[in-house]
Amino acid sequence: MTTTTGLPVSMTGGPLALMPWRDPHTVPPEQLAASIDALKLACLAEPQSADLRTCLGVAYAMNCDVDHSMASLEEAVALAPGSFWPQIKYAELHYRLRMLNKAEEHTIAALNFAANSWQLSIARKQLQEIRALKHTSVRNVEWTKPLTAPTLVLSAMLVAVFVLMMWI
Repeated sequence: MTTTTGLPVSMTGGPLALMPWRDPHTVPPEQLAASIDALKLACLAEPQSADLRTCLGVAYAMNCDVDHSMASLEEAVALAPGSFWPQIKYAELHYRLRMLNKAEEHTIAALNFAANSWQLSIARKQLQEIRALKHTSVRNVEWTKPLTAPTLVLSAMLVAVFVLMMWI
């Protein structure tokens, strides 16, 4: 069964069933590019579909296009903030980028939205991996302080060195 955009429909009604990320190592680049193009068109046809945006974000991630993947998954979470799949995939992207605090936050949200035991086990496993990384050697630095003062000091030092070099 396919949607009006030609994308396969899963048992839950989303375009998840036959997409190429079943085994990302066996997907030819042409097929991945074709899937991304089809998903972009589907997102234009159905702009309020969080499922399509989630699939597009996953496809972009498989294509190592982090910026577009992040944007698509952010849109999916904004469209369906109470949905499991957008939350878990958004959290997974943050986990892979080692932005662990954000990954943990969205994995917990996904855990709260799990509709069955399978989804619950996926979220729990991901949360366990995130917390294991947080408690081992991985540092999760958050930029909360402005860098204006250090930038100004560095700029002043460079100007002073330049003036000294020109004077001598």
